[in-house]
Amino acid sequence: MKASSILYKPVGFGLGAVSGMIASAVFKQTWKVIEGEGDAPDALDEDRSWRQVLLAAAVQGAIFAVVKAAVDRSGAVAMRRTTGSWPG
Repeated sequence: MKASSILYKPVGFGLGAVSGMIASAVFKQTWKVIEGEGDAPDALDEDRSWRQVLLAAAVQGAIFAVVKAAVDRSGAVAMRRTTGSWPG
């Protein structure tokens, strides 16, 4: 295992937490635009339609994946600038 990979582990964990918080905030705002409501439906929410539940799950998954990829990539670029090698 490369030294840059070992150094990047704690940074990666921190970035993961930050990306989750960012993605959650982005999803809440996006859902308000889509449905005009504050709370997205849960899969067990009896009062919501299948359409709403599946749409919310798809949008949330896409947002979380994009935010995670962007934050992870930014962290790797910053690590390369700092150490001179790519983590991983």
